[in-house]
Amino acid sequence: MNDATVIGLGQGALMTALMVAAPILVVSLGVGVLVSVFQAMTQINEATLSFVPKLLGVFAVSALAGPWMIGTMVDYTTQLFVALPDLAR
Repeated sequence: MNDATVIGLGQGALMTALMVAAPILVVSLGVGVLVSVFQAMTQINEATLSFVPKLLGVFAVSALAGPWMIGTMVDYTTQLFVALPDLAR
């Protein structure tokens, strides 16, 4: 196993993690901005007001994109296990 192999494995792991986390993070960010704008317009300063919509958004995205997320992680893990004999040399 050389440096390029290790860097490639690390890069693949980071890209997979970013692809899987991106939908949840984007929805959470979007809902947070919308709720913050609403709070600024109405001058309601309640910290718990932003928590519930974010939670619902994260649950909705997890339900809709969950199978794709799991499939992506399983594909990457399968690639690692298939490449494991070559990596051990």
